[in-house]
Amino acid sequence: MNLMTFSIDTIITKLLTLPGIILGLSFHEFAHAWTSDKLGDPTPRRQGRVTLNPLAHIDWLGFAALLFLGFGWGKPVQINPSYYKNRRRDEFLVGIAGVTMNLILAVLISVPVRLLSKSIGALGGSVIMQDIFYILLYAVMINLVLMVFNLIPCPPLDGFGLVTQIFKLDRYDWWQSLYQKGSWILIILLVTNVVDAILDPAVSFLMRLLVN
Repeated sequence: MNLMTFSIDTIITKLLTLPGIILGLSFHEFAHAWTSDKLGDPTPRRQGRVTLNPLAHIDWLGFAALLFLGFGWGKPVQINPSYYKNRRRDEFLVGIAGVTMNLILAVLISVPVRLLSKSIGALGGSVIMQDIFYILLYAVMINLVLMVFNLIPCPPLDGFGLVTQIFKLDRYDWWQSLYQKGSWILIILLVTNVVDAILDPAVSFLMRLLVN
């Protein structure tokens, strides 16, 4: 009976996180595409990425990872930096656009979360109101997870691109080799729980800051 209850609770929790996952991934990748488009690169628009349609942005493996493992990613937006007027500056802007969008979403959604928390705490609430509260609460958390995870300076994450532009790392011979091995490095960081050691305290701190 306890196992059955746990399974049902888990399924319900996963369902309540779905809107936040779809929202966070879609807006993150849209921000990359929109920014590159505005900076003169037609590539994202040609590939149909300057849209909020989730189907254009969701990588199903990254979606499943976020749903079941607590971290994930969307379908990377392809860009052509040769169109940029100031390549280093504009690559930085495109790189930081996704995590900035996740932060903006987390801050905006945290407002109704705090209001609903006070309302439910003072007056109680219907099941529907409580479900809405948790959908919004999970949406805040997921956007923070996407932001922090993508800021880790490991290829192919956004954080590596940002560090590359800030410190001009791509001028070094080892940069290309490191970038090509980035996915394996990231897997090692995941398996050894280094990613969890970064995500857990950072997301917990930001959640307390935004919704408490």
